[in-house]
Formats: sequence, structure tokens, C-alpha cells
Amino acid sequence: MDKSNRTYIRVAVLGVLLVALVFAVYSSFVKDPNAVKVGRDAPNFSLEQLNGPSITLSDLRGKGVVLNFWGTWCGPCKQEMPALQKQYEAYKDKGLVVVGVNIGESPITVEPFVKQFGVTFPILLDRESQITKLYRIGPIPTTFFIDPDGEVKEIFVGQLNEDMIAQKVAKILP
Repeated sequence: MDKSNRTYIRVAVLGVLLVALVFAVYSSFVKDPNAVKVGRDAPNFSLEQLNGPSITLSDLRGKGVVLNFWGTWCGPCKQEMPALQKQYEAYKDKGLVVVGVNIGESPITVEPFVKQFGVTFPILLDRESQITKLYRIGPIPTTFFIDPDGEVKEIFVGQLNEDMIAQKVAKILP
């Protein structure tokens, strides 16, 4: 191979690398249009409940919904669970539903956790992580506050305390 052919190949390789770099940078700045966002309707789904029938999100229209994604192995989730339970008890008669979505664990793992924390709100099992992917969940806990019309009013990534939950719930009650 002569020198001019090598130069063309190098330029072509550099061009491909440059195009890939520009695409990567562009993709990181342009948000996913299908991602769940504040101001949009929460994507509907149906999941099996730990101790009961399946729940479909759209069936909860007319209520304020706190949709919390969590796992038994998650330290902040363990600390947050009692606060979610207390707020559920305080507001359930005012039209609030707290729904816990467990990510990828079996009932054998989830059941003792729920009993340990005295959780009485519905716990859904996302065993295949399909809803976790639909909602683009990264770090957990992640909580969606959904108004009675089904619109996402707030998304919170991280551990919530009782005061934070109460403030956010006040904005979504019917």
C-alpha cells in the first residue's frame, strides 16, 4: 500500500470517529422524547400486586398517586418506606394512593420487607423490570407524584422524608 492510500484510510477513519463523537455529544444533550416528564401523562401499565389482584395505573384516575420505585436491597428505600407509610395513612381518606413498585425481586424477598416495615399500601411486582424501563428509572428510590387527571406533577430521585412527601402530596390531592 502506498503512502497516499494510507492517508486516505486515516482520513476516512478519523472522519468516522468524528461523526461518532458528534453523534454521542448530540445524543447526550437531546432528551429522550419518550421519557416520562413533568407535565405529561404518566404512562399506563398493569402489574401484579404482592398480595392481591393486578393494579392498572389508569384505574387510579381521580386520586392523587405517589408512584415509588424501590428495592429491598436499597438503603435509602428502607429509610424512606416508613415515611411513605405514614403519609399514606394520613392522606388515604382524602384521595391519596401510594403505590410501591418493587424492581425485579420475587415475592419471597419482598414479603418479609413489607411486613418488617408494616406497609399497607399496594406493592406491585415488576419482576421483568418492564415498567422500570418504561419509566426510565435509574437510581432508586425514584418517586412520581401524579395528579387525579393522570399528569406527572413532580419526579423526585432520592430519599424522601415525611415533610417532603406531605408538601408534594398537597399538590396532587383531588
